[in-house]
Amino acid sequence: MKITIIDGQGGRIGKSIIEQIKKKHADLELYAIGTNSIATSAMLKAGADYGATGDNAVIVNAADSDIIAGPIGIVFANALLGEITPAIATAIGASKAYKILIPVNRCNHFVAGCTETSMGEYIRIAVEKIESMLQAADF
Repeated sequence: MKITIIDGQGGRIGKSIIEQIKKKHADLELYAIGTNSIATSAMLKAGADYGATGDNAVIVNAADSDIIAGPIGIVFANALLGEITPAIATAIGASKAYKILIPVNRCNHFVAGCTETSMGEYIRIAVEKIESMLQAADF
């Protein structure tokens, strides 16, 4: 199972996801794809096994991922202060991967039904979903 974490800016959300997954699944291979080198570096330092940066890295890795996790902005063109190009948003949206998106009510979008919960709690919920998918797949 290929799990890809995609993040931009400082990579804080991706870093947190990777740290929490690696606590319980140290042997699981995780792919960290950043929209910039700072985000990629943060996710690699958190324990990701592989890392790459930029549009093409997202396009290539989204195509064969089973799970993609990251902030909700990764599916909106021009989100994350412009770091999410239309090509990135299209590649993630078109991927057959199961997408686990962390709600962030910024960048001119609001997720209806999303409660005001801490980022840490949203990440915990996302990691629980990834773990339940791993259990269902006998990982």
